[in-house]
Amino acid sequence: MSALADTGRVVTLVGNPRPASRTRAAAEAAAGIVARRLGLPGPGVTIELADLAPQVFAAERPDVDAALALAAGARLLVVATPVYKASYTGLLKAFLDGYGPRGLDGIPVVPLVVSASPVHAHAGDAHLLPLLAELGAVVPASALALLESELGHVEAATDRWFDASWVHELAAAPGGQRQVVQA
Repeated sequence: MSALADTGRVVTLVGNPRPASRTRAAAEAAAGIVARRLGLPGPGVTIELADLAPQVFAAERPDVDAALALAAGARLLVVATPVYKASYTGLLKAFLDGYGPRGLDGIPVVPLVVSASPVHAHAGDAHLLPLLAELGAVVPASALALLESELGHVEAATDRWFDASWVHELAAAPGGQRQVVQA
């Protein structure tokens, strides 16, 4: 967990219950693309919730607490999840429940969902965006939704989303203020 001591950088939070998932690979690639477009230094740090799952509900959870602190101190946070039952994973929700009200206050967050079907591409907008906004995150008007068929083209899909969502405005968002960037 020593990598989690680093703050003020790009942090990728992966809510897939399977370690080393395609969601992780896509999220890390997207985080690098967005960071580069915003002029943020790399490389970033990844929090793999699959590795922390045994501690999420434990009484003693030092690694989870360190991960919560790291995400809350990020310069840019990418929160990624596969779509399960038309929403984000329970593991991601349980982790984010570790924050008190406005636990991500003023943190620019890119919500990212990976789905098998275009029918579920809206899950990020319908479920993940409101959760992150409730925590006080600065979020774009729409989540980055990647279809499994696009996983070989993450850069092109991320660039299209970046340009359409005005996510670059996240970099200028004042700290401590909740803001939804409109497209």
